[in-house]
Amino acid sequence: MSQPKRYTVTTALPYTNGPIHIGHLAGVYVPADIYVRYLRLTGNDVAFIGGSDEHGVPITIKAKNEGVTPQDIVDKYHAIIKKSFEDFGITYDNYSRTTAPIHHKTASDFFKNLHEKGEFIEETSEQLYDEEANQFLADRFVIGTCPKCGNEESYGDQCENCGTSHNATDLINPKSAITGNTPTLKQTKHWFLPLDKHEDFLKEWILKGHKKDWKPNVYGQVKSWIDDGLRPRAVTRDLDWGIPVPVEGGEGKVLYVWFDAPIGYISSTIEWAQREGKDWEPYWKDKDTKLVHFIGKDNIVFHCIIFPSMLKAEGSYILPENVPANEFLNLEGNKLSTSKNWAVWLPEYLEDFPGQQDVLRYALNANAPETKDNDFTWKDFQARNNNELVAIFGNFINRVVVLTNKYYDGVVPTPSEFTQIDEETLAAVKAYPNVIASSIERYRFREAGQELMNLARLGNKYLADEEPWKMIKVDENRTQTIMYVALQIAGALSALCEPFLPFTAEKLKNILNVSSSDSTKEINIENSWNDISTKDVLLPAAHQIGKAELLFSKIEDKTIQEQLDKLEASRKANEAANKKVEPQKDTITFEDFTKLDLRVGTILEAEKMPKTKKLLKLKVDTGIDTRTIVSGIAESFSAEEVVGKRVTVLVNLAPRALRGVESQGMILMTETPEGKLVFVNPDDSSVANGLQIS
Repeated sequence: MSQPKRYTVTTALPYTNGPIHIGHLAGVYVPADIYVRYLRLTGNDVAFIGGSDEHGVPITIKAKNEGVTPQDIVDKYHAIIKKSFEDFGITYDNYSRTTAPIHHKTASDFFKNLHEKGEFIEETSEQLYDEEANQFLADRFVIGTCPKCGNEESYGDQCENCGTSHNATDLINPKSAITGNTPTLKQTKHWFLPLDKHEDFLKEWILKGHKKDWKPNVYGQVKSWIDDGLRPRAVTRDLDWGIPVPVEGGEGKVLYVWFDAPIGYISSTIEWAQREGKDWEPYWKDKDTKLVHFIGKDNIVFHCIIFPSMLKAEGSYILPENVPANEFLNLEGNKLSTSKNWAVWLPEYLEDFPGQQDVLRYALNANAPETKDNDFTWKDFQARNNNELVAIFGNFINRVVVLTNKYYDGVVPTPSEFTQIDEETLAAVKAYPNVIASSIERYRFREAGQELMNLARLGNKYLADEEPWKMIKVDENRTQTIMYVALQIAGALSALCEPFLPFTAEKLKNILNVSSSDSTKEINIENSWNDISTKDVLLPAAHQIGKAELLFSKIEDKTIQEQLDKLEASRKANEAANKKVEPQKDTITFEDFTKLDLRVGTILEAEKMPKTKKLLKLKVDTGIDTRTIVSGIAESFSAEEVVGKRVTVLVNLAPRALRGVESQGMILMTETPEGKLVFVNPDDSSVANGLQIS
């Protein structure tokens, strides 16, 4: 497409059964906001559209578990999500919700339009049914074995292990998520979108038309689906929560959430246009509009096959120019899991790290899962902040502002003659907008962010090479030129950092006393993105800047450890919840039991066995003798803390050599659900060593 007249940019609608976490941010919302902020800075007409996805089975399951209505659930989490996005600086033009009346009307009208055009197939088929619950088992109401990868906990609509989308009837050994019963098959009527009818169009549009400009992970997944052959897809469900099917025979049925959710982009745009007094249709129906969907990889099929087929069938809508889906972000080496609380939740981050939105934005973008799954670690987050934001970006700005205030009372000095290094540096600064823009427009946001940091590196190198703190003592004119050049770099950074570090951009513009979106001052210096390439002067001589203010602060080890401790608590809680009680062993006779000689004992001495992690060498008073016992408890107890412990000892166990030491018995232990070893011992101090336990 040549230069578009306008852009419509959408983000996947977050599901309102929980808050936003860093996986959502890295996969969808941070890259989308970078892209939109860049488009606005370069003077483009942009509609940035989002909203909450509030229908579907998981909402009803959560409501049932909590004893509230589905509306209660979506109201709660829509408010939390919307506020989190606002506080984090995601700059939607409109953030709506799919329970809004305008969405119900838009989705219903869309369905009726396709129905009247004969674009659906009506079929009566057998679907899974829970006799006890007296309802059909759509999507997440059923769990079974994935027919593709063998995951035994696949949902009825999608396997979260391999990402395959399927129908509930495809599952092997399905079970009702409501009662745990094995479902039966029962006939019901539904409307299907015949994806096979659109197969030739999809091959032409995607496999030929977007082979070179779509990301390989997106193109590859779509190609795999098309190559396997497309089949009709049901667009209705037997549920009572959702948008009622608006045609005859649709009683007791709703639109499938994946049919109604993407229409949410359209209804949100209509809502925005009505509020702003605009015409919404050019943003969805004009061929000079560029439509871009930002999503995660689990939504690729819906945005690249199903939704485009819906739009094509309707006939008047444009198709997405690109769908730059990211892969998944893991956390500390493990897959993010909302159900297991293995996540970094955005509301909690904003509370734990006040005023540090840009640190998370930067860290997530620097480690974005653009082409493969990546791992977020708190140590990397700390390093990105301390070694890059503080030590490179913040350090350069601080030095420039401090020196300008020290030497010139905060007034930009008049330069004298430029040297070759000055001219080369200023020329390099002018090149950065195009370099960063090229990366952004190719959806390489990680690369773009590093180019921004390279501009800060350029500033640091220039100061280190020219040493104005030394030059001031011997050549004041030269020092003025050095500081003037350094201030031009700072001015460029204040404009170019905004897509990546919007809160920092505001701070920096206030420090440099140039216009910003929240400025209350009368300032006539304003540098747009394109000005950095074309203007020779960004901060003119005699311009007054403000005092130094730290843009970033160092994050200490203690702060990071607190976050790691949170995750460790989640891990232990999950282990405890999943801990299975061992089944009873084979039955023994009373005579078998009497063969065991269990005695009360006391540990007299203990020492760690060399070159082992688990073993302690114990000297134990059993009442009948003092003997050596080697016990694998060193990871739970130190040698010092077990001395004097009363213990239960199996004394007639055959001796066994462990690491060259003969162990003459066994200490009885048990293990808590958290994995902690505990002594099985007599509590009464009057119980003497050597007494038998029976």
